[in-house]
Amino acid sequence: MNTSKGGLPPRKNSPQGSTNNRQQPRSTAPATTKKSTASKKKKPKKRSFFFRLMRLLLVILLIAVLAALGYAGYLYWKVDRGGFGVDQPVQAGQSASEKPLTLLLLGTDNRPKHPSNLTDVIMVAALNPETKSATVVSLPRDTYIELSGYKKSKINAFYSRFKGKEKTSGILAEDEMKKMMGKYLDIEVDYTTVLDFQGFRDIVDEFGGVDVNISANMCYTDSVDGTDINLKKGQAQLNGDKALDYVRYRKSNCKPATKPSDDFERNKRQNEVLNSLISQMQSLGGVLKIGRVLDAVDDNLESDIENAQIKSLIATYWDISKENVEYVPVTGTWRSPYVYINDKELEAAKKSLQDRISGVSASVAAGSR
Repeated sequence: MNTSKGGLPPRKNSPQGSTNNRQQPRSTAPATTKKSTASKKKKPKKRSFFFRLMRLLLVILLIAVLAALGYAGYLYWKVDRGGFGVDQPVQAGQSASEKPLTLLLLGTDNRPKHPSNLTDVIMVAALNPETKSATVVSLPRDTYIELSGYKKSKINAFYSRFKGKEKTSGILAEDEMKKMMGKYLDIEVDYTTVLDFQGFRDIVDEFGGVDVNISANMCYTDSVDGTDINLKKGQAQLNGDKALDYVRYRKSNCKPATKPSDDFERNKRQNEVLNSLISQMQSLGGVLKIGRVLDAVDDNLESDIENAQIKSLIATYWDISKENVEYVPVTGTWRSPYVYINDKELEAAKKSLQDRISGVSASVAAGSR
């Protein structure tokens, strides 16, 4: 059949009929290959739980480091603004990060209703930056001191006596105490810090209390100075007032009477409270409270430590391990009104301080004694 417009004649019908009139589908093989390749590229690689956990920990660690650096800067600012130390530079090579330091720590029986410069707490601490360790020697308040150049007396009376002579002698009581205690313990004492009872209470309260194990019931009252000690045997968390009662308790006037406590037991309790405070300080909450602690003790602390040295002490020892703090309570024999120190224990305490200053580890030092 001829076409009217000169076009090609139609194709003959095929056995498949009308399907020949439809557009033949293109080959799908190449498309399938491309799609498969694309899907392989887009499919995310599964990260392991361990990988995601480590990434999270790294982020947290970074934040913690930045926060710590920022908080350290804040503490430095607080020290500068608060006037917690002496406003003068530290001599070259004498900072806490560079050399061992020794500190005399005195706690005075000074309260609003009972002003006093008698020292209920007498401790000497030696700190070594290389071993990141410390030795704390505590002496009974009634220790009998017989020392060349000094009047025979209880150890707790010397600071009060020196304080009363400051105007005539022209020498600070803190300097006199450093000189005397250095001679008594055969070391050089670098600094003296004096904290009264209210300052102690404030420190404990700011850290949220201390955890202790009370060995026996303690009861004592005194309407004159407001003392009201009433502690029960067992594990306890004590606030500032109760913690002060715990370290001060000596005898009972209650009915029924509770077991009395000597100076040696008091020193053990002082060390227990100090150990608990270290734990509180090193917790995250404790670290963030240090600024408030500095504010709390502002009016209840005297010290000859330079501002720059306080900063160095914070930077060097704020995270000291409790296991690296050696407590050496010195005991003796009580013969009223004095404690006559055990000579062997005193010599051992001197050696402990000297070993710490020289860098001998606590374990090695303990093995040699």
